[in-house]
Amino acid sequence: MTTHAPQAAHTVTLPGSLDEAVAALAAMPTAVPVAGGTDLMAAVNSGLLRPAGLVGLGRISEIKGWQYQDGAALLGAGLTHARMGRPDFAALMPALAAAARAAGPPQIRNAGTLGGNIASAQPTGDTLPVLAALEASLVIAGPGGTRREIPIGRLLAGLDMLRPGELIGYVRVPLLHAPQTFLKATGRTGPGRAIASVAVVLDPARRSVRCAVGAVAPMPLRPFDAERWVSSIVDWDGDRTLAPDALAAFGDYVAAACIPDPVPEPPNPLSPHDPHDPHAPRDGAEPGTLPPAVLHLRRTVATLARRALGRALA
Repeated sequence: MTTHAPQAAHTVTLPGSLDEAVAALAAMPTAVPVAGGTDLMAAVNSGLLRPAGLVGLGRISEIKGWQYQDGAALLGAGLTHARMGRPDFAALMPALAAAARAAGPPQIRNAGTLGGNIASAQPTGDTLPVLAALEASLVIAGPGGTRREIPIGRLLAGLDMLRPGELIGYVRVPLLHAPQTFLKATGRTGPGRAIASVAVVLDPARRSVRCAVGAVAPMPLRPFDAERWVSSIVDWDGDRTLAPDALAAFGDYVAAACIPDPVPEPPNPLSPHDPHDPHAPRDGAEPGTLPPAVLHLRRTVATLARRALGRALA
């Protein structure tokens, strides 16, 4: 894999089933599972990772598709972004399909997988805010054929981690049969890493709007107060439209919740104009104001949230 690199992987195992992959990981605790390898190879090539062994998941057909189960879609962790971006999948979960199509150039979408996006837990992972807003759960495969299910938020928050020998096998996503949207902003034109992303899904059965913001924190953020407020003013029995000022207020509410104001500095006995005072205002800024870059990010999140909700309600 990396013939030029010291301590490169010496063992590569290619199991044909999920349970075989789990057994291989249990037999080689230092091995690393790999599917598309888009994040793994970047870490290897940059010298951040030198796995002693690899367990390839590319031959496990059972995790490359999806099925319906008890009002939910059971998505295989081996689904590629390219596959999720196709029209038949978009009809099932449009926001997740939109996130998959936005994941990068074709070579990344053809290789990168849903399970890899979750397991690597990069803050800029495009599918993560959508899965958080959909309140998806993970089906974890363990040794001896065991299976356990956890909310995706617990894994991303580090509250329930994968145990030795475990793999993400499937992602269970409730089917809401309602509008949902995903929008992202990048630092350049065309595909790229998100500087902010927003997913909005409607849940008419529970008369609720769910929202998650990605890329601005180590894990997707749910602005619960903003969700409850906007859910209370949507006419669920009517046309479900909101006035422009209400959409703008929702965007501001979401942005303020996810990018809060700085905590006020404690009083300082030095003069605020003393050049040696680290808390003194700089360049005419008032104490406690947001730096320009953070203010721009907050405005970006507000715009994305306003537009995403407007499209979902349209």
